Amino acid sequence: MADEKPETLSIVIIGASGDLARRKIIPALFALYCQNLIPGPFRVFGFARTAMTHEAFRQMASEHLTCRYVPHSRCEDRMAEFLSRCYYQEGQYDSADSLLDLYRALRTEEGSVRAHRMFYLAVPPAVFLGVARAIGNAGLVECGGGEGWSRVVIEKPFGRDRATSDVLVEEMGRVFREDQTYRIDHYLGKEIVQNLMVLRFANLFFEPVWNRMFIERVSIAWSEEQGIGSRGGYFDGYGIIRDVMQNHLLQILALMAMEEPTHYDARAVCDEKVRLLRSIPPLTVDDVVIGQYRATERKDQVLPGYRQEVQVPPDSRTPTYAAVRLKINNRRWEGVPFLMTAGKGLSHRTNEIRVRFRAVPRNIFCGPEGTCLEPNELVIRIQPDEGLVLRLMNKVPGLGMELAPTDLNLRYAAAFPVQIPDAYECLLLDVLKGDRSLFIRSDELAVAWDIFTPVLHALEEQRVEPLPYAIGSEGPV
Repeated sequence: MADEKPETLSIVIIGASGDLARRKIIPALFALYCQNLIPGPFRVFGFARTAMTHEAFRQMASEHLTCRYVPHSRCEDRMAEFLSRCYYQEGQYDSADSLLDLYRALRTEEGSVRAHRMFYLAVPPAVFLGVARAIGNAGLVECGGGEGWSRVVIEKPFGRDRATSDVLVEEMGRVFREDQTYRIDHYLGKEIVQNLMVLRFANLFFEPVWNRMFIERVSIAWSEEQGIGSRGGYFDGYGIIRDVMQNHLLQILALMAMEEPTHYDARAVCDEKVRLLRSIPPLTVDDVVIGQYRATERKDQVLPGYRQEVQVPPDSRTPTYAAVRLKINNRRWEGVPFLMTAGKGLSHRTNEIRVRFRAVPRNIFCGPEGTCLEPNELVIRIQPDEGLVLRLMNKVPGLGMELAPTDLNLRYAAAFPVQIPDAYECLLLDVLKGDRSLFIRSDELAVAWDIFTPVLHALEEQRVEPLPYAIGSEGPV
């Protein structure tokens, strides 16, 4: 309407000098800008402790921008336009005075129009609360008076257990309301993870067999070839279970196993995920195997073990590998084991889901000694080379009756010859639109911690020694 007040958008990246901002957040914002998906006039404000000018920040920001969505002939112009909207403010993370300086810089650029603000906390979890309180004390958060919205994005891990997570939720809630808080898990932004609900609920033939009568087990695997590198200071305080399983892999499990929501909206989807997670009993030590990579000699070179990494104590028992068995106590999944594995320093990089179906009863094609071929299997590959593979039994062409497994292979890159957006592009766009479907709600976070907190405490209290494994292997024997 003609009498509506003009609007502007300020995107504030706290921790703007770090790797997450440089490699993920700023390139994702540029990708959205190139597709004209950032609404209205906007500016990007970087805030960090590092001394830097606007020009130095723009130079740093330009290092990882790509021309994925614009022709190379126009790319330089688009980069220059985007970078001209980038500003920098030096300050201390937990200082209200520093955030007041940021507030003044924001108001100078925003002018008198209605300002929407998105805060991305790209900082270590230990300073989340200090930053949030400083933002609130500086008067940067809109409290619902109609002058514009305020939203905050925080990265996992959200605490170390249920108690610390509850404190984080409560204290953050004193500054940002729950509907203003976006707890990001970038795996939920991956294209093939978003496709899990479509695969299940938009295709009729999966629903009749998606239960304990036809599925023997479900495996969710995550592995990286590299060790922890320079992240020893962070990783040793969390370990592989907190870093990968309690968030990324548990979210995948919830989407795989939950009941169909009544509607496709944030509340209905999250309600079903919470209901599913509440049916999983807390893990015990008997449900878990943990491992830790050790120094390994390869090609006349000794690769350091976890305990030799920078900032890792020489007697650390922090697991770099874990395998867990989860149970789901409901009618659909009673008796079906859900197996999770996650590890660093393994033989290859992968993240995939394997749904193994039961063997065909009284199979007429079994051999004379009762030997049968492998049952059907559905493989959902999240990374690398995203795709779906359905393994079926087929007759080998010829005069005999020889059977062999055959893969029906859907490779995303071949089936969809389009630019597949980065997970951060998808999630940041949702924050700007106010869509919380792919973000973690506080009650969902609490029940996820309820599953893992008892076993995490037990492993630490009993000082369980992780099983050793060689770098580049499949993990502990």
